[in-house]
Amino acid sequence: MHALLLHTPLHSILPELLSKLEAAFRFLAQKIRIHNYPTVESEPKVDYGNGAYSAVQNASVVNPASLEGKVAVVTGSSKSIGASIAKELASQGANVVVNYINDFKSADELVLFIQSLGKGKAISVKADAGTISGSKALIDETIRAFGRLDILILNAGIMGSKTLEQIDEPFIDAHFNMNVKGPLFLVKAAVEALSTPGGRIIFFSTSLTTASSVLPNALCYVASKAAIEQVSRVLAKDLGPRGITVNTISPGPVDTPLFREGKPQHVIDSIAAQCPGNRLGTPDDIAPVVAFLASPAAQWVNGQVIRVNGGFVV
Repeated sequence: MHALLLHTPLHSILPELLSKLEAAFRFLAQKIRIHNYPTVESEPKVDYGNGAYSAVQNASVVNPASLEGKVAVVTGSSKSIGASIAKELASQGANVVVNYINDFKSADELVLFIQSLGKGKAISVKADAGTISGSKALIDETIRAFGRLDILILNAGIMGSKTLEQIDEPFIDAHFNMNVKGPLFLVKAAVEALSTPGGRIIFFSTSLTTASSVLPNALCYVASKAAIEQVSRVLAKDLGPRGITVNTISPGPVDTPLFREGKPQHVIDSIAAQCPGNRLGTPDDIAPVVAFLASPAAQWVNGQVIRVNGGFVV
């Protein structure tokens, strides 16, 4: 047989040899992949060598969508969108700090509901997230209760309706204090406590920042939300090297008391008709997207404005 090979032209047997070698390498590669990589991806470790941030595969097997054991602060969460977010995070195992200013009854009821799920724990904290002192108190109480902070969701805000002719200094100051300064200084108070890597910061904006149908009376509200989108973009670059992601949720019209305030029904119906689904959004439409951004599965989503509006703005 060796003599036969020696007298066989190389070009006639080379394709068969290459085919067999390729099959052998494919088999070997498959064995190596199965041995080293579990079927469920794990949350990465982080190597900060030379100041660089890079993901390294962890040998442990975890659910990348799980929030079990995480601690989340949700501002303005005693009701509406904030309450839905708190419930969603808790249903995935997170411990939640329910923040409120006045409505202690709704906050306490939400805490009891979360505890009844038998998954994450919850506490309520009264603090004005629009002030520097309130921000510090909120973070201090979170660390005192849970010893850590992983997720910061800046949901609290105000939405006034006045045109250029109607606005005054207190009106615009109120919007920028609550919608911009408050969230920014809350991040500043929280950033050293946030888990690194794996910390999550989620701001809230509005799809009106890009809607061509925006009305003149949305002037201060839209201006303040546009500002927070830019804050989010810059902080993503600033905090990204620590493994902290910063994103913004940008809802369309959501059926809440805040949205309905001062609007006659025909106006609400007209706004709903601008959505392809011919309805307003609900808090429960927003909460799952927030939970995704808060999860390990969203580790590579950073500096983004995620528009959750049912096609109201495309």
